[in-house]
Amino acid sequence: MTQASTSDSNRKVALLYPGNREARQNATPENSRFLKVFQALDALGAHAEPAVYHDDFRDEVRQQLLQKDGVLVWYNPSEGGRDRSGLDALLREVSAAGVFVSTHPDIILKLGTKEVLYQTRDLGWGCDTQLHLSLDQLKRELPAKLSAGEARVLKQYRGSSGDGVWKVESAAAQGAAIGDDTAVRARHAKRGCIEETIPLREFFQRLEPYFAKDGKMIDQVYQPRLPEGMIRCYLVHGTVEGFGHQAINALHPAPAGAPPEAAPAPTPRLYHPPTLAPFQALKRQLEQEWVPALQRLFGISREQLPVLWDCDFMLGPKRETGEDTYVLCEINVSSVSPFPDSAVEPVAKALLARLTARG
Repeated sequence: MTQASTSDSNRKVALLYPGNREARQNATPENSRFLKVFQALDALGAHAEPAVYHDDFRDEVRQQLLQKDGVLVWYNPSEGGRDRSGLDALLREVSAAGVFVSTHPDIILKLGTKEVLYQTRDLGWGCDTQLHLSLDQLKRELPAKLSAGEARVLKQYRGSSGDGVWKVESAAAQGAAIGDDTAVRARHAKRGCIEETIPLREFFQRLEPYFAKDGKMIDQVYQPRLPEGMIRCYLVHGTVEGFGHQAINALHPAPAGAPPEAAPAPTPRLYHPPTLAPFQALKRQLEQEWVPALQRLFGISREQLPVLWDCDFMLGPKRETGEDTYVLCEINVSSVSPFPDSAVEPVAKALLARLTARG
């Protein structure tokens, strides 16, 4: 690893992640899942410590963070039944006091919700994508798409681990009128769920809580090449520093003619360095075209990009030349973990570069 520079020496940083009181009292770099990041920061001359967070001891964490130059945050949109509202208010407060925060809550609201799929649908990585601001709007617009024979994937505004992500298609013949009693095949992407055939009315009832909470859902056309796998690009600021490839994910269908419960279980994500040959075209397109376009669209400078974030891609239709196209599935900025070892040192260097630039 690179030796520490004078400007990096004695930088004080925290790695924030969720836990209870016992976890906070016993937290050390060695018993953290981020040990390699701690080690990389130490090798660069910084002093890093765990900052285990829970709303119950929010003020204690606040005092800890105010003594730091920067903080890297790993906390899902919902964690243990709690949302991020208390933590986000805290992070805004310490940021205003001069502490560098990544990812800042304001950037999360721009990049880290499913609405980004709708807002960026014309950047080159999009597909047929709709934004439904109410359940009534969804009830009006979805039946026509189902009647046309389209399978759709509906995603709640904020969520993780497949929660609030549904694939739905009509079980009736293509072109048949769609009503409340029409049977649809629906599958929740949450682990352990299988495809069910239920009346459309019941399907809408299952979606109702998502509108009560966040008031909107994203609706994408299903990508038929999903069974070929999903590619995750791990970025440090605007540079891809590793890949994850998952051959079978939560919405992988059952084999033709087999019952829904025969759908294969998701496979582990395999991690690769940024030099992995099959994904170099995607890497170039993401770094040179899509990330700059994203920055322009949202008015985000390179320095405001998350220190660590990722973009998930599905395979889109092949071009006439046989080249692959890619469709954005989601962007993760709230709690990107695990990640390839190849990203560890770039994360540490990027954090310290931001602190040095701030003086």
